[in-house]
Amino acid sequence: MTFVNITALTIPEGAEAEIERRFAARRRAVDASPGFQGFELLRPVLGESRYYVVTRWDSREDYEAWRASRPAGGHEDDQRRGMSIEVRGFEVVQFEE
Repeated sequence: MTFVNITALTIPEGAEAEIERRFAARRRAVDASPGFQGFELLRPVLGESRYYVVTRWDSREDYEAWRASRPAGGHEDDQRRGMSIEVRGFEVVQFEE
């Protein structure tokens, strides 16, 4: 079942351009991970001030394996600079027709 990870980023006011530049320059290492389907950065426009990072995976297990392979403490600098990070996971509901 497709798994979607959504990470909500609350950033300091005025840091929007920096966040977008950082994601544009991302290493793309995740792209080669088993089960990875895609990445999107969503810019807030209406009713929300947080950015959302959305990744899609073949399964939750694929996502968890990638997450476990990452170095620890990757977001400590972001948190010191006033960014808040909330991670959420969802399974895609498939309806039979």
